[in-house]
Amino acid sequence: MFRTAILLAGLAQIAIAGTSLLIPRLLRWREETARLEPLTRQVFWTYATYTFATNLAFGSLSACAPELLLDGSMLAAMVSLFICLYWAGRLAVQFTYYDRSVAATGAIFRIAEVAYVGGFAYLTVVYGAAAVHNLRSLG
Repeated sequence: MFRTAILLAGLAQIAIAGTSLLIPRLLRWREETARLEPLTRQVFWTYATYTFATNLAFGSLSACAPELLLDGSMLAAMVSLFICLYWAGRLAVQFTYYDRSVAATGAIFRIAEVAYVGGFAYLTVVYGAAAVHNLRSLG
């Protein structure tokens, strides 16, 4: 069961990474960042790229080798705990930091938000359970 949950989590993260490629256009990042100083704009795009790459790396590891995240080793425990905290942080940011007053409206955006938030919660729970499983195996 854990293996399937990690595999699905990997596919979810790959989907999040893939759909995140639409975000710059939907939020008009090119126009918005054009007003920034060049270094600030470059740092912004660098951070966005690192976030994309991190999501893709977590997803690829989970989809291609879920058993490595469940093998009961200290490394599996720490990696799964880190991924859990990464997604828990993203979930917290969604509700405590983002300015919702400028969020796009319409059914498609509401559906997308529910899917994303549901995905963030799923990832937090799955990797948290994997971390607990691995830590108990170290026992």
